[in-house]
Amino acid sequence: MRYHNITKDDMLNGDGLRVVLWVSGCTHACPECHNPVTWDINGGLPFDEAAKKELFAELAKPYVSGVTLSGGDPLIPQNVDDVSALIDEIKEKFPQKTIWVYTGYEWKDVKDLPLMKNVDVLVDGPFVKALKDTKLYWRGSSNQRVIEAKRSIEEGGIVLHCD
Repeated sequence: MRYHNITKDDMLNGDGLRVVLWVSGCTHACPECHNPVTWDINGGLPFDEAAKKELFAELAKPYVSGVTLSGGDPLIPQNVDDVSALIDEIKEKFPQKTIWVYTGYEWKDVKDLPLMKNVDVLVDGPFVKALKDTKLYWRGSSNQRVIEAKRSIEEGGIVLHCD
């Protein structure tokens, strides 16, 4: 897996104060995407032990609510195995921290991925320029949903996260 950046003390990509891992690779190519530099699967830097150490150092801070994985798309097939292993490790080392994942895929297409057992919130769907709404929390267009992933799996239907 490759990544472009680790953003610290972020308040825009999930609730609370978060650390964000911007993963490389996206095949959705949404027109007017806010982060097209991350589309290239070979772009950015290798997510190596030094990057993981940096990410975990941020997560260890008591005031950090959790981690958000964005990009790019953490759930494209080329990223799923590495992202899954990382999410499992985060949940094991930091069980009190929340995990948010942004993806251009819809819930129905990713809900059965094994990694979803450790995802607290999934923001699903591609960015759609015609549905852009700057008043929405944590998403760019009104087709995207902020889904309580664990509760949705447990309850067998989509449970939306309250804004």
